[in-house]
Amino acid sequence: MLLKSWSTEITKAACRPEARTVHCVARLAQNIGEVIPYLNAVLGGYTYVKEPPSMTFRNQGKLISVHGDHIAINALRDAGEAEKILKWLQREINEAWERRAEITPSFQATPQPQVIEILRLLPKTNCGQCGQPTCTAFAALAMKGHNRAEHCPALSPTAKEQLAAYLTRFHFDG
Repeated sequence: MLLKSWSTEITKAACRPEARTVHCVARLAQNIGEVIPYLNAVLGGYTYVKEPPSMTFRNQGKLISVHGDHIAINALRDAGEAEKILKWLQREINEAWERRAEITPSFQATPQPQVIEILRLLPKTNCGQCGQPTCTAFAALAMKGHNRAEHCPALSPTAKEQLAAYLTRFHFDG
């Protein structure tokens, strides 16, 4: 077992005292830098830094950054949710470490959808039926996985299929 324990710091964003979410930084008792390329291969981080190794990915609407000596998680309801995610991540880290002989490490970020490609598939009418002021705003949210093809009522069935297929390439459910 590579990752055994950590201590957590739960904070609210100082710049946004009205925010209802908290952030967590887990200070790791063991350095896990060596597992990060394997974890990146398994979880598909959308950013990856070689030196010192770190990766960032999204899971359940949370932005999670894994570094050799700490893990940071944003937009949490409370400390209980942070602990639940950390336990899940501990299992993922330890499993990747145990299976490292079977995993090809990845030293690069997973390709991400491009706003311009999403925009190309949208009607570009800025109709607002999706709840966004412009098609560009819709595309930016779709790039981050917050909008899917079905959220644009103005899309033709063919365009909807094309957008869903494009987003599915990036593990978004179109």
